[in-house]
Amino acid sequence: MLLVFAAVGLIVLLILGGIVISFFSVWLRALLAEAPVRLFSDLVAMRLRRVPYALIVDARITARKADIIISVKDIEAHYLAGGNVVPTVQALIAAQKAGITLDWQRACAIDLATKGSGKSVVEAVRTSVDPKVIDCPNPDQGNRITIDGVAKDGIQVKVRARVTVRTNLDRFVGGAKEDTIIARVGEGIVNTIGSAESYKAVLESPDSISKNVLNRGLDVGTAFEILSIDIADVDIGENVGAKLQEAQAEANKSIAQAQAEIRRAAAVALEQEMKARVQEMQAKVVAAEAEVPLALADAFRNGRLGVMDYYKIQNIQSDTEMRTSIAKPDDKK
Repeated sequence: MLLVFAAVGLIVLLILGGIVISFFSVWLRALLAEAPVRLFSDLVAMRLRRVPYALIVDARITARKADIIISVKDIEAHYLAGGNVVPTVQALIAAQKAGITLDWQRACAIDLATKGSGKSVVEAVRTSVDPKVIDCPNPDQGNRITIDGVAKDGIQVKVRARVTVRTNLDRFVGGAKEDTIIARVGEGIVNTIGSAESYKAVLESPDSISKNVLNRGLDVGTAFEILSIDIADVDIGENVGAKLQEAQAEANKSIAQAQAEIRRAAAVALEQEMKARVQEMQAKVVAAEAEVPLALADAFRNGRLGVMDYYKIQNIQSDTEMRTSIAKPDDKK
């Protein structure tokens, strides 16, 4: 019986020794860094939950060296939520060094919000400390390299702008990102150019564009604070007004030609109708002339016309034909 108890005790000692050896270096490192953790309730529990306890402890040590107190449970909870523990701690330290108010919960929210977007909480804090410049339009997002607007005189003006922004950490979670800034600035530039009486006014004072756009409060609801809008380049484009007038004149010409063609077709139709009516009247004349011999024959039968009267009629017809031939001589030789 004593041998059994001794064997069980030996096994227990071996297990405890293995645990101590496995977690001792991490526990000792945390203790020496003044960021102590509990051996069983913290390290062993994290191991059972399949959490990389060494990573969690190292992150806590890093924060503690920067005089930032974060509990092991908070760091572990952020890891289990899918967050990047080390960059979040680094962002918190960078914000503290720069005098920016940022607590652990907001840093975790920003880290989770930027996950999968190519951004990071460290970049958000860095941009808040060191403002970044956004090209408007962004040449990497399309073929257009300028923002085009048309002044009231019909001249096109092409503008390239550079927007200096700083991250607003209080609005970063849920706030619109760079694409919204670019779209709003582009809209403001087009409106400003369109309200100018002449393209010359835009060329004379391009800063009026930036002032007008900046006063529109374009950073409302975004994750950034616009510091300045600088016009990098202003060029003259096409005479859009003249092209529109030319196109309108061409359209009016086409309409006039179509209307003239309609009138011509109507005139041709009327002419054909008149020719048909002439033919109809000529047919009636021929029919009437055909009834003359019939009337003469009937007059002979009924005794209303004599032979001498018929000869007189023939003489009149011959005289008429002679006069007609004299008045209209034949041109044929």
